[in-house]
Amino acid sequence: MTPRDADLFGGLPRTESERIREGVVLLPGFARDPALVAAVRAVQDAAPPRRMTTPGGLAMSVAMTSCGAVGWITDRRGYRYSPIDPETGRPWPAMPAVLRELAVAAAARAGFTAFDSDSCLVNLYEPGARLALHQDRNERDSLQPIVSVSLGLPATFLLGGDTRTAPTRAIGLSHGDVIVFGGPARFAFHGIRPIRAGIHPVLGACRINLTFRRAL
Repeated sequence: MTPRDADLFGGLPRTESERIREGVVLLPGFARDPALVAAVRAVQDAAPPRRMTTPGGLAMSVAMTSCGAVGWITDRRGYRYSPIDPETGRPWPAMPAVLRELAVAAAARAGFTAFDSDSCLVNLYEPGARLALHQDRNERDSLQPIVSVSLGLPATFLLGGDTRTAPTRAIGLSHGDVIVFGGPARFAFHGIRPIRAGIHPVLGACRINLTFRRAL
């Protein structure tokens, strides 16, 4: 990383890890390679983010797309993974190597050495967008963790327990921060508070979240 890159991305990378609780590890500044942004933009060019509809008929406030062998989709028929982008009728873009390698490295740093992602959700948050508390349950192998990468505007990640009504912990996330959760926390409820307005020097007025899973 050049000095100019360090300025744009908020300082030099931090690589120390913080164990939030059993199965949950925060890696501050782990994902500050400028190549990540270029890779994400290429994915978005091939499969533009869109606001999908929940099974209940509500439009999500977060715009989504995917890359990898399968992508996550939602519509009136439910939540599921599909090898085909319903917007284009074509397979999702291949996962760029720099993204896959980041996910594998982050999982290993958190203690999940067998992880290899086959799906990456690319979530675009504009100011005001949020994600309600939910569990990730559509993946076949629950022994594999979730790797969540935060880029752009800061966010507040809410980490709960195994029930929707369990108390939550608020965790501030900045550009380049990664959260890995698995093991006893694999089905923890989690969400994102509404994104506050602002301008990030690289991504502008948005936050991008990359969520890596082993779906198949």
